[in-house]
Amino acid sequence: MSLKQIDIEIIKFFRKASVPVSRFGLFIVFFWFGLLKVVGLSPASGVVQRLFEHTVPFMSFDHFIIFFGIFECLIGILFLIRGAERIVIPLLFIHMVTTFGPLVFLPQETWSAFMVPTLEGQYIIKNLVIIAAGIGIASHLHPLIRKN
Repeated sequence: MSLKQIDIEIIKFFRKASVPVSRFGLFIVFFWFGLLKVVGLSPASGVVQRLFEHTVPFMSFDHFIIFFGIFECLIGILFLIRGAERIVIPLLFIHMVTTFGPLVFLPQETWSAFMVPTLEGQYIIKNLVIIAAGIGIASHLHPLIRKN
């Protein structure tokens, strides 16, 4: 087998595996981190609470963190279900908007200097990879068929 043929076979494998691996990876991250919030063990709870105090005055944080954790678990589960992409991608977008909030609303906790994120800031910025995986999954959807 030539180097070119090996290259072609590797690319074919990755094309076939990319969406299932992305789905499973997103499931693990969202379900696991969501579950940690639900059971009160999330290391992100402090940042989430401080952001909550700046933005959501109409409910208690104890209720919110459980709701948010369940929301994350739901996103994770939906990524496993073929055909649920048109539901989960908008939910992912909503989640990402809220997740990036601390970069704006809590700059003292997410930036140590201009363009130098703290550990919490790095944790948030890595969500760009999650967005890229979501875009990769969405790019494999077939267009909706319009019925007249």
